[in-house]
Amino acid sequence: MSTWTPLESNPDVLTKYIHKLGVSPAWSVTDVMGLDEDMLAFIPRPVKAFILLFPCSEVYEKHRAEEHERIKDVKEQHPEDLFYMRQFTHNACGTVALIHSVANNKEVDVTGGVLKKFLEKTAALSPEERGNALEHDTEFTADHQALAQEGQTNAEEHESVIHHFIALVNKEGTLYELDGRKSFPIKHGKTTEETFVNDAAKVCKEFMARDPTEVRFTVLALTAAQD
Repeated sequence: MSTWTPLESNPDVLTKYIHKLGVSPAWSVTDVMGLDEDMLAFIPRPVKAFILLFPCSEVYEKHRAEEHERIKDVKEQHPEDLFYMRQFTHNACGTVALIHSVANNKEVDVTGGVLKKFLEKTAALSPEERGNALEHDTEFTADHQALAQEGQTNAEEHESVIHHFIALVNKEGTLYELDGRKSFPIKHGKTTEETFVNDAAKVCKEFMARDPTEVRFTVLALTAAQD
């Protein structure tokens, strides 16, 4: 397994990153300042994905293992065009979450660049094959490494990162949690374009409630760019 420099949860850096990858400037990454309804109202619309950053604590690992055992033998049906990939590159979770956020929203234009090429060449691959493709994609590696240096702290000092990014998206009326460290996409019930922000916020609150002594949670959103 190769190791990348971790991305910081800096919306300006992540916005620059998705634009460098080929996402239209009409879209950006923004902070979610709070999960209460009045704070959610400040997020620019439309909102196409939530991105949650949290520590890989014992609580998370225990829940992940229990969840895997619960659903591993369930033959769940997912949309054919749900783009899901595994994460096999250490510290690539930020990039994987951004890929999941963009690839599952057709309204988010990818006009060219390394992301368009990656999505085209991995369209018919399995989640595991997509994860391996990212690990061996030298262009993606170079773009990630370049932008990872632009955070507010020295990313090189954080090679043993314990934080993890995941994406929450609305795919054909189902709220999906897409976590490259999990073996499957996770369903969180029904949602709509109108209720997605509140529904995704509820899932984020569930993560926080499972680990009440932990405060190192950050929530971001993929939204329409502000003028």
